[in-house]
Amino acid sequence: MFAAFVQGPLVRLIPVGMLLLALQRTLFVDLQVNGVIIQLMMATAAAAGVAGGSERGAVAGFVFGVMFDLAEGTPLGSTATAFTIAGVVGGLLALIAADPQWWLNALFTGLGAAAGALMIPVVRLFIGEPEPFQDRLTIVVPIVAISAAIMSPLLVPLARWCLRLKRPEWTQPVGDASTREA
Repeated sequence: MFAAFVQGPLVRLIPVGMLLLALQRTLFVDLQVNGVIIQLMMATAAAAGVAGGSERGAVAGFVFGVMFDLAEGTPLGSTATAFTIAGVVGGLLALIAADPQWWLNALFTGLGAAAGALMIPVVRLFIGEPEPFQDRLTIVVPIVAISAAIMSPLLVPLARWCLRLKRPEWTQPVGDASTREA
């Protein structure tokens, strides 16, 4: 059981998540676009979904979300739900292409982060916060999506490393007409 834990993704996800949380709460609070804080941890959760599929994206999103909830003092699981949705949507979109190019990874990461950003007011509605839907939601979601897409060339390889994944190797099928000798 201990060996399974050591070989699993949590051994890498937790330290990387703590580093991302430190960056999110210090550097990225000051790096705002039109008054919107760039969501580094949500973008990484979506990138984990793109790199490893929806299940691994959900695990990464939940781990990062719980860490964020514990640091911010929000109700436990509220941000984790939104980050999990970001990872799942990124992973489901990545099913479209077998080995997506960098720009498809960027698109899928941005759309996953946008889904996570849209889930935050929905979760706040369920936990009973007054006025969960802000007027600025039409500004926040595109900025979160575009910033996640821009950061994806760095975040997808980081997520692949955290999840202990290797790039898929495609080989030519045996018996193809071009490999036969006359």
